[in-house]
Amino acid sequence: MKISKKGIDLIKHFEGVKNRPYLCPALLWTIGVGSVLYPEQAKLPMDSRKSYPLKAEHNRVWSDDEIDKLFLTDVYRFERGVERYITVSLTQGQFDCLVAFSFNLGLGTLQKSTLRQKLNRQDYEGAIESLLKYNKAGGKILKGLDLRRKAEAALFKG
Repeated sequence: MKISKKGIDLIKHFEGVKNRPYLCPALLWTIGVGSVLYPEQAKLPMDSRKSYPLKAEHNRVWSDDEIDKLFLTDVYRFERGVERYITVSLTQGQFDCLVAFSFNLGLGTLQKSTLRQKLNRQDYEGAIESLLKYNKAGGKILKGLDLRRKAEAALFKG
């Protein structure tokens, strides 16, 4: 299964699209729709990441085509992950929701989540309830995450 335009639009809306490299909150050089330029940078301790050099060839304005290519490569990885971890048949909206959720929180989070457990037991209402709980950072509800989870839940419900 492939993510639909609705799923892609949701991800881009909540992630944002940047045409110049930036340090994300995890202090990783990032471009486009959250594409990490140097995966090896993530293996460094947080206090060492900020001094990781941005390569000269990356320090430029990136074209929309370059950004879309990176984004679709990233999305493909999340599509395959959802197919691997979810054992029940999914509607397009459910698939889009899970790809968007995984894009934001990672496949490891999906793999360990009660969302996955409930969905694989065909507890669809329980899965939505679980999804909506992923709206916090530091124990506090964040408005942006809350809005994102509600938008993902709307996709899930179709």
